[in-house]
Amino acid sequence: MRILVTGGAGFIGSHIADLALHAGHEVAVLDNLSSGSRANVPGGAALHVADLRDREAVRAVMADFRPDVVNHQAAQASVSVSVREPLLDAETNVLGTLHLLEACREFGVGRFVFASTGGAIYGDLPEGERADEHRSPRPYSPYATSKLAGETYLATYRAQYGLDYSVLRYANVYGPRQNPHGEAGVVAIFCERALAGEALRIHGMHAPGDGGCVRDYVYVGDVARANLRASLGELSAQLLNIGTGQPTTTAELAARLTRVSGHSVPIHDAPPRPGDVARSLLDPAAYRAQFGDPTPLDEGLAQTVAWFAQRLPEKS
Repeated sequence: MRILVTGGAGFIGSHIADLALHAGHEVAVLDNLSSGSRANVPGGAALHVADLRDREAVRAVMADFRPDVVNHQAAQASVSVSVREPLLDAETNVLGTLHLLEACREFGVGRFVFASTGGAIYGDLPEGERADEHRSPRPYSPYATSKLAGETYLATYRAQYGLDYSVLRYANVYGPRQNPHGEAGVVAIFCERALAGEALRIHGMHAPGDGGCVRDYVYVGDVARANLRASLGELSAQLLNIGTGQPTTTAELAARLTRVSGHSVPIHDAPPRPGDVARSLLDPAAYRAQFGDPTPLDEGLAQTVAWFAQRLPEKS
């Protein structure tokens, strides 16, 4: 199988590329390196430096590699950036996706895997509820809206042009290689700051000091496995939530991470952030039926902290 991974020099995409190569598939990466790194691209995967907003550049990559599957991870992934700059968000997440879809149509790509958001697309959830795949989307940020637009275009492209696809709605993904400066991810931010002995900031859910928003944290290895299965057409449904169903407040995350890392640092309360939903939690029943139990949070945090700790000498 020839698999093109967009965003393959970034956090999630590089793990997918690794896994696909180890499974014996031919892999190419399309990335503009705005937040990803050449060092993340696994050996054996060809890197094409191109921006999704450049239609001709996207077409050239597709013409050169001729993939069987496009696994689309590249995105403007920050909720706060989308609130500040909704046009920038749409240029990447809507027009960029359309450029890929048009190239898929031109070059006869058979399958498209789309990284969507479960953490933002369902909106605020009432206490005690988890969002399953049948829950109606209620996007609260331009980022969530752009991802829903991508899902809708995929349904249209299947109806009009026969393109097979899978949509994976991620909870809050964390793990090794996450960029605390270029990609969304409080776990990466907390890891870097805790290991450096710097204070952690807990942005409130409704007000400073209330413990912060409730999130569902899912380990990147679990996400990569689901993506490979989706790329091979092995999922039982077109839409799948990728999460754990375990609620964790930002304050609880900080406590668990400092315990796992062995670094005690000051924790400061901060105001809520624009665009953040208060409570985001996925129903993992469909995921568990296909993949078993997801990685426990403390286990995933330990692996993530270990990766960040190994990088400390590089900064000295």
